[in-house]
Amino acid sequence: MLRLYSRKKVDIVEKKVNVLITDAEYKHTLGAVRSLGKAGYYVIAMSSDKRAQSFLSRYCNKKLICPNLRNEEKFIGFLIDYLEKNFVDVLIPVGYISTTLISKHKKELQPYVKIPVADYESMKIASNKAKTMQLANSLNIPTPKEYSSYKDIDKFPVVAKGIYESGHIKYINSIEELQNFDFKNYIFQEYIPGDGYGFYALFNQGHIRAFFMHQRIREYPITGGSSTCAKSIYDEKLKNIGLKLLKSLQWHGVAMVEFKKDIRDGEYKLMEINPKFWGSLDLSIACGVNFPKLLVEMALNGDIEPVFNYSKNIFYRWPFPDDLLHLSANPLSLFQIVQEYFNKNSKSNLYPDDFLPNLYQIYVSCIDIIKRVKNGNLRYPHGKPKIGYDC
Repeated sequence: MLRLYSRKKVDIVEKKVNVLITDAEYKHTLGAVRSLGKAGYYVIAMSSDKRAQSFLSRYCNKKLICPNLRNEEKFIGFLIDYLEKNFVDVLIPVGYISTTLISKHKKELQPYVKIPVADYESMKIASNKAKTMQLANSLNIPTPKEYSSYKDIDKFPVVAKGIYESGHIKYINSIEELQNFDFKNYIFQEYIPGDGYGFYALFNQGHIRAFFMHQRIREYPITGGSSTCAKSIYDEKLKNIGLKLLKSLQWHGVAMVEFKKDIRDGEYKLMEINPKFWGSLDLSIACGVNFPKLLVEMALNGDIEPVFNYSKNIFYRWPFPDDLLHLSANPLSLFQIVQEYFNKNSKSNLYPDDFLPNLYQIYVSCIDIIKRVKNGNLRYPHGKPKIGYDC
């Protein structure tokens, strides 16, 4: 039945469920937009970037330009104003800033829309690497050795990580390099050699409703970063550690727990919790765990049937800009990339029926590579850990 609402001003009158999704500029937002659009939802994609790639998708029904998310008061004020005047069923934050801000202001926003994200007390722990590591240690979950001062450091390389958000990483190989860092704004850990693994999950008020696991096959930066190619896996030990951590937080909504498998002892060492959607979201959707759709259904209906089975050994590639950046930094991976194109279990986010966002990705890739070459940080933007490691 057609729904009409007596708000001040309604510019969306639809038979469909209206979903507002943030951070339209991200590749995993594009994956979520495509997923939700295919499922029949009316998708409103929001970003402060007028050129956000999700705006180009055929599955984006409406574009919404918002203030910069780093202006908290202005962004939340804009969001409340929009929700007061326009009917939206479910609000889904994607990026780190949008997720933490919406969690923080959830009580102010909830009169207007359903918001399937964790409460702020849990979010404050999951979004802070120092607090995350403290929680993991209390649960006897393996973590990298941490240094609280210059005097504690007994060997190099050391990894400096910004306490908040992902990507703020630098590899430090000497005491001299440490002089540029403030111990108040970073955590300092031993470097863990090994491959990256992820445990993804959807929780409903502390109860697991869906999970998925992956291994990074290629990443950028090549010394450690987001997946440019990943593979679906199942590992009971990885699952149990991820569940233990998120259950202790009484988690609600989606999250990814990131690990490295230490080649020295075979143990999974916790890197961080991503208290939000993750960059390799497309892989889980392709393998049968449609987290965006499940999240919306859970928000609308209060609960969903659990999804604990998915396809294993599926490879997923993000050619632009991710794999192209990896290839530019590590040309030796070309043979592996070419092989994957002929692998029936290999998929990518190149959609023939929704190719405009991919064309934009190609354009952005070229610009990004040129800038990195000019700045001299294409191969090792985070620095290079000097342990005889070379890609």
